[in-house]
Amino acid sequence: MINGDTELIAHIGYPTHTFKSPMIYNPYFERTGINAVVMPMGCQAAAYPAFLRAVFQLSNIRGALITMPHKVTTVGLVDVSSPTVKIAGACNAVRRLPDGRLQGDLFDGEGFVRGLRRKGFEPRGQRALVVGTGGVGSAIAASLAAAQPACLQLNDVNPAAAQGLAQRLRIHHPDVPVVVGPNDPADMDLVVNATPLGMNAGDPMPMNMDRLSAHTFVGEVVLKQHMTAFLQAAQERGCPYQVGSDMLFEQIPAYLEFFGLPTTTPEQLRRWAQLGELAPERTPA
Repeated sequence: MINGDTELIAHIGYPTHTFKSPMIYNPYFERTGINAVVMPMGCQAAAYPAFLRAVFQLSNIRGALITMPHKVTTVGLVDVSSPTVKIAGACNAVRRLPDGRLQGDLFDGEGFVRGLRRKGFEPRGQRALVVGTGGVGSAIAASLAAAQPACLQLNDVNPAAAQGLAQRLRIHHPDVPVVVGPNDPADMDLVVNATPLGMNAGDPMPMNMDRLSAHTFVGEVVLKQHMTAFLQAAQERGCPYQVGSDMLFEQIPAYLEFFGLPTTTPEQLRRWAQLGELAPERTPA
């Protein structure tokens, strides 16, 4: 029940009809008695810089979730940002520090890596390939680099984007070998599809599946389908895998910790979420 003590988490983006977070956070808050609410706030690009500063003038604001099209713009609006934000060039969470400064972080990659570890895959010392170096791919690469893999290989249809990300990773993680190379999964311990391929029927595979070994862990970011053609092909080869929605649910505990709220597990969030097909419980592969 919303009352005078309710704390606000602003969910800012445009348009709002695609927002999923209120349907995950708010059932959790209600069931656990946390007096907070995630509120969708539609704000177009021109008004956003002023609005972000204005919303943090509220005395009962706990923080803000930032989504498209504002993740990149937010980097230049916060006063303090994490290495992940600096590497990826995007920010999806903001909180106000005690001195009034705004602090930004990015949790897409953190959610992905937490999901790997929950399934028993430790990235440290492993060879990883990330195909796609856009917003989500950059975030995943940043979090993987922080986990100290033996090698991190990047691939993108835009080589300049991959080279730029590689350079930023080398600055913040100089001990991690980062290379730009082909989308060849052979000899890799982890491969990640961080491209939009798989959102539509008939999309080509993001890599040559015939080169994929059964021991390789396969990660997906596409949310539109629970089991994309890419994951189905990996499953047929006997690969352990992580579905796109796992990254979504795994990052929410990280958000809760960032906002200083009681945290929970992805399993509990899935049970209570009102997302239909995105929330089925599954046995980790």
